[in-house]
Amino acid sequence: MNRVPIHLIRNDDPADKFPDVSDALTDPDGLLAIGGDLSPERILAAYRRGIFPWFSEGDPVLWWAPDPRAVLYTDEFSCSRSLAKTLRQNKFQISVNQCFDKVITACAGLRQEDGTWITDSMAAAYSELHKLGHAHSVEAWQDGKLSGGLYGIRIGSVFFGESMFSTKPDASKVALAALIRLCEASAIPVIDCQQPSAHLSRLGMRLIKRDKFTGLLDEFCPKPITGPDWSSEPLPTTDYRFKR
Repeated sequence: MNRVPIHLIRNDDPADKFPDVSDALTDPDGLLAIGGDLSPERILAAYRRGIFPWFSEGDPVLWWAPDPRAVLYTDEFSCSRSLAKTLRQNKFQISVNQCFDKVITACAGLRQEDGTWITDSMAAAYSELHKLGHAHSVEAWQDGKLSGGLYGIRIGSVFFGESMFSTKPDASKVALAALIRLCEASAIPVIDCQQPSAHLSRLGMRLIKRDKFTGLLDEFCPKPITGPDWSSEPLPTTDYRFKR
């Protein structure tokens, strides 16, 4: 029988007051805890343990740790021939952290028809994490217009992907390709994708057991940040060295 998740009702509870991920429900898969706030300290403590917030507007904060977990190892990124051609043609210009709030707004806007988990409170929380240097965006531009992008959180040598959007064909894929290149230059071996999708599967995502995922976090989250400056790193869309 599933155990009832521990409730994080009080906002003044310690930021790291989370139950062990092994206590998560199997139905719905991964539901671990309810309540609490979205302070930067609580969100970072959750991610460090393999937990993420996901809830609808008007609901209390729900914290999840599904099993299995969707991840993308950076050395397993699948760059198709068509994407490689797009990269070579320089159809998009890439930037990092140039318009974080616009990226998160665009990610939320594309999901309005089915409802979005990127609530106003979530957007505000990740915007604050961005100001503190923990959350990052990668943008793809075409003809001076923002055409695609993604955002997520970096802790040590792990990048936790949150969402991506595209208004032009291949724009989000190009942004992901740029993220992969940036992760490789920064000695980041794994990107957390949280939940599987057909789109990410085609790009190399795989499922791993939850305990293996938390093991990766224990190994790579404490590692010091190395490599290029993520605050504004120029990223050309050519010279990618991916497996074909």
